[in-house]
Amino acid sequence: MDRPLGSVIQGSLSKGLEVRLHADVSVEDMRVGKFLVVRGVRSHFFCMLTDVSLGTSSARILSNPPNPNDDFLLAVLAGSSTYGTIELSPMLMLTAEREKQQAIFDPLGGPVRENKLALGNLASFESQTGADIELLPVKTIPSHFSQVFDAKETDFRAVFGWEDDPYRRNFAIGKPIDMDVAVCLDLDRFVERSNGVFGKSGTGKSFLTRLLLSGIIRKQAAVNLIFDMHSEYGWEAVSEGKQFSTVKGLRQLFPDKIQIYTLDPESTKRRGVRDAQELFLSFDQIEVEDIALVQRELNLSEASIENAIILRNELGSGWINKLLEMTNEDIQMFCEEKRGNKSSIMALQRKLERLNDLKYIRKRCPKNYVTEVLQCLDGGKNVVIEFGSHSDLLSYMLAANVITRRIHQAYVRKAEKFLQSKNPCDRPQPLVITIEEAHRFLDPAIVRSTIFGTIAREMRKYFVTLLIVDQRPSGIDAEVMSQVGTRITALLNDDKDIDAIFTGVSGGQSLRSVLAKLDSKQQALVLGHAVPMPVVVQTRPYDEQFYREIGDIDWQEMPDEQVFAEAEAAKMDLGF
Repeated sequence: MDRPLGSVIQGSLSKGLEVRLHADVSVEDMRVGKFLVVRGVRSHFFCMLTDVSLGTSSARILSNPPNPNDDFLLAVLAGSSTYGTIELSPMLMLTAEREKQQAIFDPLGGPVRENKLALGNLASFESQTGADIELLPVKTIPSHFSQVFDAKETDFRAVFGWEDDPYRRNFAIGKPIDMDVAVCLDLDRFVERSNGVFGKSGTGKSFLTRLLLSGIIRKQAAVNLIFDMHSEYGWEAVSEGKQFSTVKGLRQLFPDKIQIYTLDPESTKRRGVRDAQELFLSFDQIEVEDIALVQRELNLSEASIENAIILRNELGSGWINKLLEMTNEDIQMFCEEKRGNKSSIMALQRKLERLNDLKYIRKRCPKNYVTEVLQCLDGGKNVVIEFGSHSDLLSYMLAANVITRRIHQAYVRKAEKFLQSKNPCDRPQPLVITIEEAHRFLDPAIVRSTIFGTIAREMRKYFVTLLIVDQRPSGIDAEVMSQVGTRITALLNDDKDIDAIFTGVSGGQSLRSVLAKLDSKQQALVLGHAVPMPVVVQTRPYDEQFYREIGDIDWQEMPDEQVFAEAEAAKMDLGF
């Protein structure tokens, strides 16, 4: 029989439950984030431990504490005069179907099998009632002195499912901090909304993101467009740690399902990336909205943006090329005819000259590379766009916005065609767009003028969602944060960032202490649309075992010594 840990002594639906631990249970075994089950008469309550404290029955004990070496007196006081208490936040209620409950409880309201239900675990709860169990939001609390137990593997499987479920696309994101059982995300629900991976620098956001993308690709829940700012996702990347080592990129795990495009072919070639395609953008593809997004990076005034709109309206899609070719006399004549401001247009011309320094910008491109990317996505291939040495914010924000805006336009047309035809063959495959430094695109001041803000607010209206990777969630617009479906959050210390994580989350106050006490590595709080309840996980390692489990195909990798030698040679070439 399971050993009860304690009894519920008081609590409320809004503030949570207070549990007094039994005398034989050590308070040191209770850790914030632990998963516990309170077994009530009619329902089981799945709870997260949010606080631990010590209590005494008399203030006299505190004023005259026993000698620490007096084991006998300490044993006499333990459990009765001194005890431990824990705070639980109920997250989920498990109950039998209502029509079955009527067979369990007599018409006068008295429980027929109260003792059995109170003592049984989840498996016996289902077998004794003979009813299907259902997970419900918590709208009540258990009665006084209900017993609290450690969660079992069957409990986790009932709540979070299992990875090999043939009827769902489940993916194991990690394990509870004190158990060896998988916690799964429902990937179909995950890709239904925009999601976020958050955490301060060095907490493993890139590894978490790589895990999630691997799961989505492996289970074919959606097709992915990944803006790889620091070249960490497509090909192998350096792992964190004192000793040099590398981890596989998505291209090496899924060679037939990943296509890498690069904005810096020389950098990509130096890193030994195979079969990467070049990608260029032309000035004709850049619109005023894209320039407005990088207004701060280009140091443009509002007057320059207003005059850019005048130029666009008068000169058409090739307005940037024409502006860069204008002489001072041409600008003077244009301003006299169209009421533009000469000084603002000349300043705009000077600042846009910086775009000529970007290797991936051309005056005119022989073909439309964005259309090629879209064709890859239509064919079910996932696309990684590497930036190489163009990892500065100007390059990253400009390219990401231009490419995403055009792909989103194509998806809008597809979605409208599907809504008109109702033909399943016309249904677009869900697209997940991964962006780093997301607060740069979703800042409250510019969020309504960027394509990423539009996508985040649409909630998959056109089958496109975002995977936001950021270390400053407080910099993201509150309305956008409220629309983020699933939040996977590593350690955060800043109070503003912690507040932003719980924007729009009921009961978020009780989870603040849980988030603030995570380990700095390989721990995360998962909450939102893709999981039935918030849970703290020890994240799944991204290692050789994971490669095998995910279905890795042998890529004829170089031995570690050769990898190290080539990495050192690349450093010498770059002057390090």
